[in-house]
Amino acid sequence: MTEPGGVDDLREAAQPGAGEVTATVIVDAPAEQVFAALLAWERQSDWIPFTRVRVVEGDGREGSRIEAVTALGRATLRDEMLVVRVDEPYEIGVVHHGQLLRGPGVLRCTQLGRARTQVVWHEWFHLPGGRAGRVAWPLLWPGSKIGLTQALKRFARLVEQGRLP
Repeated sequence: MTEPGGVDDLREAAQPGAGEVTATVIVDAPAEQVFAALLAWERQSDWIPFTRVRVVEGDGREGSRIEAVTALGRATLRDEMLVVRVDEPYEIGVVHHGQLLRGPGVLRCTQLGRARTQVVWHEWFHLPGGRAGRVAWPLLWPGSKIGLTQALKRFARLVEQGRLP
């Protein structure tokens, strides 16, 4: 067994899981501005509903530890992430390594013109609950996709309005 948060645990969490979800949005802003807004971790609270994000360790770039806590009523979900890649202004890679949310994720920016950028948010979560989790995923996936897409639409509006970063 590996120690939670240890090297072997992170290596295991970094492997893609069976729960894959992708969301995409076009932002009317240059890639550098969009990328800076994505790196403003604490500001994710402005565009991800019911969620508070903070940098626990580091400067928000490679090697930093990020915590996102989503609370809806009494239900709370704590997402612990390690930033494993920052390729400015193109890609941010993370590994979710908490007890429930585990797996790699990536935010990619692709410049489409001088003032348009496509953002792709892609996650490969390990599904909890063994076989039951795999069976439940097709029922949960549409909600995950809608949630990520709506968050990215909010993000795009805030960037376009100059309210992010």
